[in-house]
Amino acid sequence: MDDFSTGRIDNIRHLLRYDTFSFVRHDVIASLDIPVNEIYNLACPASPPHYQADPIHTMKTCVFGSLNLLELATRHQARIFQASTSEIYGDPQVHPQPENYWGNVNSFGPRSCYDEGKRSAETLFRDFHAQYGVDIRIARIFNTYGPRMRPDDGRVVSNFIVQALKGQDITVYGDGSQTRSFCYVADLIEGFIRLMGNETTIHTPVNLGNPAEFTVRELAEKVITMTGSSSHVVYQPLPIDDPRQRRPDITVAKHELGWEPSVALADGLESTIAYFERQLVRPNSELFEVA
Repeated sequence: MDDFSTGRIDNIRHLLRYDTFSFVRHDVIASLDIPVNEIYNLACPASPPHYQADPIHTMKTCVFGSLNLLELATRHQARIFQASTSEIYGDPQVHPQPENYWGNVNSFGPRSCYDEGKRSAETLFRDFHAQYGVDIRIARIFNTYGPRMRPDDGRVVSNFIVQALKGQDITVYGDGSQTRSFCYVADLIEGFIRLMGNETTIHTPVNLGNPAEFTVRELAEKVITMTGSSSHVVYQPLPIDDPRQRRPDITVAKHELGWEPSVALADGLESTIAYFERQLVRPNSELFEVA
């Protein structure tokens, strides 16, 4: 199910030919009732330019969307997964960030619609589990990248790759010393599946991300090298509330799920760069069309 506010039909086109796959175009803010036994809730724009474009809709997606899906899970006794975020931790004063860190989050800033929306969603999940016994699973996702990201996604990996491939200046906000931890999408999905499996009953948040930590400037230099680009790095002012450091403590995921990422940044960037090269040669003209 998707409303294509940021998604693309081309990402699932290869699945539409299967009788076992069905697609519903729907905004999760509106209520729904369909038979389910598992729900993966990844609804919400995840990049700052997209979630800040309509902050009220972002908050509604996090809160009303989660409420609708939790009520659906309650009716059908379904297991439900919540894609939470490392933004829960805000601009952290504890490094790396374990799940028991409460965070340092601004409730009154341009990022608040996403940060506080996701925090509120976690609260709803916790309360539905406590009050109705709903089987919940919550993953706090750290920076993820990989093929099928939009060229205009607005996050650092896609921005740098697209700028490098076009020979444009690489835009680094701040002095580039802020750090991020980049998890390749295949590793992340494996974490989702393990968290939702019958072998575990973790009803508290679990960090999923790659603990390898890089500065934003290091990422820019790596992308320039790997693309063979003539781009130069230029520096712009740091956005409001942009976190200075971000790195997951994945001890819980290791011990409880037997999970840790296996794809190194260089390997993940290689396949992601190849994907964007194809996109720039053959731009997707079917972004929002679905029968």
